[in-house]
Amino acid sequence: MIKKLFTFLFKILLWFIGLSVLWVLLYKYVPVHYTPLMALRYVEAENGFETQHNWVPISEISTELQLAVICAEDQKFVKHNGFDVESIEKAYQNNQKGNKIRGASSISQQTAKNVFLWPDRSWLRKGLETYFTFLIELLWDKERILEVYLNSIEMGDGVYGAEAASKFWFHKPAKNLQKYEAAAIAAILPNPRNYKANPASAYIQKRKEWIVRQMRFYGTFTLQKQQEDDR
Repeated sequence: MIKKLFTFLFKILLWFIGLSVLWVLLYKYVPVHYTPLMALRYVEAENGFETQHNWVPISEISTELQLAVICAEDQKFVKHNGFDVESIEKAYQNNQKGNKIRGASSISQQTAKNVFLWPDRSWLRKGLETYFTFLIELLWDKERILEVYLNSIEMGDGVYGAEAASKFWFHKPAKNLQKYEAAAIAAILPNPRNYKANPASAYIQKRKEWIVRQMRFYGTFTLQKQQEDDR
């Protein structure tokens, strides 16, 4: 009986691994037009909820915004393998001291969570996030991870992705975003449903200025150049 149970569970595991690998490979080439978070927000909302989302290739997203989100969310994105161990350790130490809860999710982890999973703090979801982060780092390149991230992340209430966010906050396509506009969008990512990129509150203005300073430290940026410089 126990042997049959283990055999059954092993087959389930193999099916899960096979299907998840195929799912990740599919999204290596196919645009992600809908995510579990979008579905959840729609279910939670009252009547009249509208999702704004327009997939565009990364070539149609300003490099200013690409750099802004890296500076705001994950400055070691190009260098790490999906997990910023140093930031995770610092966040753990901070949280153990009873300070305000601090996250340490990389752009790769956030992409895995947004595209394949649901928002939750359970150990199951965190374990699956680790697994899918490993898969996308293995099967995608950094440019694809950033492209999917910038097209799927929540950037306002019902607003998803760079193109929709750019048009919603600044009435222009994402390819035309300037430095301070890109920094303003990146500044609201900790809580995009409550913060506004435009007009910015005093807190968002301060955070935006910090992001711009970080962007200046980086200098001229393209993801391909950054990867070559780090080799």
